[in-house]
Amino acid sequence: MIAPADMAHCREAIRTGSLSFHAASRLLPANVRDPALALYAFCRLADDAVDDSDDKAPAVLALRDRLDLVYAGRPRNAPADRAFAAVVEDFDMPRALPEALLEGLAWDAFGRQYQTLPDLLSYCARVASAVGAMMCVLMRVRDADALARACDLGLAMQLTNIARDVGEDARAGRLYLPLDWLGEARLTPATFLHTPQATPAIRQLTQRLLTEARSLYHHSEAGISALPLACRPGIYAARHVYAGIGGAVARNGYDSITARARTNGAQKLGWLALSLARSAASPVLPGSALLHAPARPETAFLVEAAARKSTRFSRSEALFTALAQLESKDRARRPLDRAGI
Repeated sequence: MIAPADMAHCREAIRTGSLSFHAASRLLPANVRDPALALYAFCRLADDAVDDSDDKAPAVLALRDRLDLVYAGRPRNAPADRAFAAVVEDFDMPRALPEALLEGLAWDAFGRQYQTLPDLLSYCARVASAVGAMMCVLMRVRDADALARACDLGLAMQLTNIARDVGEDARAGRLYLPLDWLGEARLTPATFLHTPQATPAIRQLTQRLLTEARSLYHHSEAGISALPLACRPGIYAARHVYAGIGGAVARNGYDSITARARTNGAQKLGWLALSLARSAASPVLPGSALLHAPARPETAFLVEAAARKSTRFSRSEALFTALAQLESKDRARRPLDRAGI
């Protein structure tokens, strides 16, 4: 079980660092809400550690070491790590799921860009759908259909985040818009990153991201009926709160470069009320074609890992390669640091 002091730390980390999830989590039953807050605290703090670092390679390698310690039953002496280790033990959390997140953060450390929408969705699967699959594990749900729809929700939420942060990411030298979309708009990545502007072409690409997200939100809803009844309001809330961010981007004319899409407390309360109402309504029929649709190719490995219940060492060849490249980059940097260069 999670120690009370560690749990209090995780609650505070999410309350100040992830307002949207904090709002949605209020509708989860306590036996899911507390481990979910611990899970999100660990993932959010890991993401922040990489995102806020000037040299991301050491931050990713440190996260790898933290995960190794968690799965060895000897977590780092820090509240989020101890809490996450308790979650791993209590719920038999498949190691492949947090390692997928680690791989996505490694891609961020490389400054990786994505040629096509499926390439971008492969990134979203790692940094967001992996968390959706872990949430299912916390609900004791290992059904492949429910897992696939949870992964769809993760994809939708991450696309929404990317659409909201186009300008912020560009100013930090990050680009998530598919490169072939930029090519169709006759824009080059270097030009856009040098001077990000809310041109009609960029607004249209932002709108395309949100169109893809809306389709994925729609698909994800079919899986909510496969979740425990007490968990459905919280997941509906996450769906509506994050989709509301996309609505705010749309109201700004799809300009997420000169404006920051925001939602307010009254809107969040409305979405929470809507979520309660929808959970009480008739669920999707068990034979729904949407519910039983195959997992997307980008998320199929997550569905398989979560359904398998394996906490064994599971580092993939792709992750091994990414981490080896980061270690090489980090070793090359150290002599320069010592020389003060």
